[in-house]
Amino acid sequence: MKKSNKSNVIVDVLKRLAFPVLAIVLSIFVAVFFVIWAKGYGILDYFTALSDLFKTIADGAFGSSSSRMETLVAITPLIFTGVAHSLAFRTGLFNIGVEGQFIVGMMTTAALGLIPGLSPIIHIPIVLIGGILAGSLWAAIPGYLKAKVGTNEVINTIMMNYLAVNLVNFLVLRTPLGVKGKANTPEIQPSAMLLSFGGSRANIGIIIAVICAIFMAWLLWKTTIGYEVRAVGINPHAAEYGGINIAKNTVLAMVISGAMAGLGGAVHVSGVMHQQFDIGGFPGFGFDGIAVALLAKKNPVACIATAALFGILNSSSKMLQLNDIPKEIVYLIQAVIIIFVATDYIVKYFQEKRKKEAVLNG
Repeated sequence: MKKSNKSNVIVDVLKRLAFPVLAIVLSIFVAVFFVIWAKGYGILDYFTALSDLFKTIADGAFGSSSSRMETLVAITPLIFTGVAHSLAFRTGLFNIGVEGQFIVGMMTTAALGLIPGLSPIIHIPIVLIGGILAGSLWAAIPGYLKAKVGTNEVINTIMMNYLAVNLVNFLVLRTPLGVKGKANTPEIQPSAMLLSFGGSRANIGIIIAVICAIFMAWLLWKTTIGYEVRAVGINPHAAEYGGINIAKNTVLAMVISGAMAGLGGAVHVSGVMHQQFDIGGFPGFGFDGIAVALLAKKNPVACIATAALFGILNSSSKMLQLNDIPKEIVYLIQAVIIIFVATDYIVKYFQEKRKKEAVLNG
């Protein structure tokens, strides 16, 4: 029986990995044709183009010590936003507002980081907790509206993103928080900066991100909170029948999701930017986190690997351009992955629908 259970677990894991792996393989297969076109290769030079693509991505992401550090910088925020999205997805919520929650986390840290005369032991927790609270509050608003009024969280969170951008621009450009005559806040105090690796922009934020991903997995699968949140996502009607408060868990899931996004913004300012600039366009970490979470199959720990994949691709974009390969290939690979993974969800949706119809029809 034990061997049978183990084999079933292995088969289940392989099934879960099949679609993400196929999505990555297919995306690379398609991307190579664009390399052939860009480099002027013939169709028979497919494997030469494939080799060029892999070599260029590897050189761009890992070719030097500085590029390796920058790759860590690119990966870190994606872990936070991927984990934030995965938790919301587990509850049946689509938290498009991770972008805005990340932004308010950044701004809060940029403001709290200006407090002088504090020890790093006190100051760093203050700025990180400030980011968590800001992201939580920003997510709690659409979460409450979803739970109590029934409004669509997608629309509300999209609007909250734009409110976050305009709020940050107002604070930076029209209040004493911003430097007069410039479009940024002052640099935060050294006591509020995360420890960096070898003087680079990479910092211990990557370690915090990995710990948070593992903690969120523990929370989801080893605690009562996680059980209730997942139950609401699987079947809210059955969860309610079993005594689980749907409204409470909806708000709670949004708050925790926002906390992860806000912490990601805090780590980004405390470890990388050290100040807040006005925002002309969305940073994009929250939107990229959607792809990270989908490819990870809503598993917080798997988000570490998928964030690494997208971070490596983003980090190598400059090297691709230098080698006459359009950097848009990075976005192409990401798009094909998302389409392929989305197809898996669509197939599962129709399979579940057929099962329900079969049950109803006797």
